[in-house]
Amino acid sequence: MSPRILALAAALTLAASGCGVLPFQQAAPPSPAQPSDPPSSAPATSAPASADPTATPTATSQDTREALAETRGTDNANLKVEVVGLNRVKGKHLVVQIRLSNTGTEKDLPWSSDMGDPTRPLGKMDWASGIGVLDAQAHTWILPYKPADSPCLCSDQDRDDLPYFIEPGQSITVYGVMPAPSGNPAATTVVTPVGPPMPNIPISDDPPTGDFPDPDAEPVTPITRSILLPSESLDKSEETADDGKDLQVNLSSDVLFAVNKATLTPRAKAVLARTAKLIDASPATAVKVEGHADSSGNDAINDPLSLRRAQAVQRALSAVLTRDGVGFQAKGYGSRRPLYGNDTDEGKRRNRRVTVTFAKPKPAASPDPANDVVQTLAPGDDELKATVTAKGQPFAMEITGLRRLPGGVGVLTYTITNEGSAEAWFNELHHGQDWQSYKYQSASNVRLTDVAARRQYLAGRLQVVTDNGVDSYCACTGVSGVRLSTEKFAPGQTREFWGLFALPDDAQSLKVKIATFRDLQVPVR
Repeated sequence: MSPRILALAAALTLAASGCGVLPFQQAAPPSPAQPSDPPSSAPATSAPASADPTATPTATSQDTREALAETRGTDNANLKVEVVGLNRVKGKHLVVQIRLSNTGTEKDLPWSSDMGDPTRPLGKMDWASGIGVLDAQAHTWILPYKPADSPCLCSDQDRDDLPYFIEPGQSITVYGVMPAPSGNPAATTVVTPVGPPMPNIPISDDPPTGDFPDPDAEPVTPITRSILLPSESLDKSEETADDGKDLQVNLSSDVLFAVNKATLTPRAKAVLARTAKLIDASPATAVKVEGHADSSGNDAINDPLSLRRAQAVQRALSAVLTRDGVGFQAKGYGSRRPLYGNDTDEGKRRNRRVTVTFAKPKPAASPDPANDVVQTLAPGDDELKATVTAKGQPFAMEITGLRRLPGGVGVLTYTITNEGSAEAWFNELHHGQDWQSYKYQSASNVRLTDVAARRQYLAGRLQVVTDNGVDSYCACTGVSGVRLSTEKFAPGQTREFWGLFALPDDAQSLKVKIATFRDLQVPVR
């Protein structure tokens, strides 16, 4: 066993000396394996517990703690995912414990590849590295720390003697140790790669049950992903990305300028007026204005043209701002900083832009996220349901939730069911979105529209900085790799999908468009 995961006697010694493991409390004795239970959306209700320091029971023992929250695997609803521990330690670390249960009766379920972090390079998506929390206020996806000699401070299948498969009726408990969310919140959203996020789980400041590696006892690297929440005007004149700190307003050069010109068009005035209003409402004292081109032409043309366009936008914005104390910096980058791939016409169109970046305006109000949910209609009502035919089979979709989190973040959840008599694929969840240039295919073909504001909200993006730039992953259900079969449905099979979106502060309802299903008007509470 690794010296970082210690038996009780060693844990007590190291705890007394202040290194090695985090403070802990004793766990319950392992119980005999319980019979499997059918898939259910109800939280688990097993007895709380009391006296073995082991935080990750093996296949021969079962964790009987009461669940704080529960979800089901999208790819396999027999995989029940429960949060059984969420503890802030030393005011800066967070220990997340997840119980994975196979509620089926026939097949073993693999877990280690499914629970690995899909935003890591291929070959390094190991162990329980995908356990994390969503720091919605900071627009940050937080994952377990990375030590120098291993993928993460998290459960390891070999080191912790965990089975590769979870047998029917069995469960295992895995953990991750990561930075605590900013602002010392009382609750947070727990995320895993296998199912929808679990919002508003209370954080305990008591020591966690079990013993866990102490991030302060060795050099570790925090692993976080910034979350961009894009939206765009319905006339395609601009696209705005919100990272929780700054707004990045990407103004379409096709609207602002004629081809190969740097003189603003008459239509540009209205587009720039909205941007100026946002700058006036923000605390920004510095504004960056950057010109960009697509991959057409060459640097000799694109570089000076993108700079002249940035300067033209800077002059126009300066003239219409209503407050003083705002400085501008204009640069041109030619085609060197594309937002999207240049291999589609839509990607090229969006890359031809002038980007204006400044501090995010303060929200008008702070709704209570615990109570701000979509109005759920009684079974049989049709307002949140739609049907289509795909591959000759009838498919039904139902919206199951739209929850507001801090920081203007919304979580949309919905189910899709094959109501036909034959197995069929429903690929429309990722079709038609190639311009978004995600690293992997995902259920990104979803839009939320504020009709009154004439604004459309796209699925959020997890940004990962690499040696070659930035890779983007959809903050939504993945449908590739180990989840390739997520869009394949047996007769009668239902899967639940999710996505993160910006949620406008003052919208009373949003129009939701999912793949080829009809638009649904969804009330926001």
